Amino acid sequence: MLEASHNSELPTIPGKRYFTIGEVSELCAVKPHVLRYWEQEFPQLSPVKRRGNRRYYQHQDVILIRQIRALLYSEGYTIGGARLQMETGSRKAESVQLQQVLPQVIAELEGVLTLLET
Repeated sequence: MLEASHNSELPTIPGKRYFTIGEVSELCAVKPHVLRYWEQEFPQLSPVKRRGNRRYYQHQDVILIRQIRALLYSEGYTIGGARLQMETGSRKAESVQLQQVLPQVIAELEGVLTLLET
């Protein structure tokens, strides 16, 4: 299997609903045993398991695997560092969303308070 050094060199993700571990292995240039190991190390990565304990990955799983791959292989993070980066990255995104929504919620609550006072 050809090992791509950057995610831009990886093949495009087809518009399928589910992918087998073999397909994901090719799409992400990572061997299947590595994918199974990453499932243990990254709680965000949890493919659907069906009959015979077969794994079926969804589109967002493939994107997540590519992010993990980039952190480990391109940016040089350790497993622990990549895990921490993934966790803080999602917290930062939630914090930004909260900062965007909070002023609107405050304004709506002030409007309700005004209505209650009259």
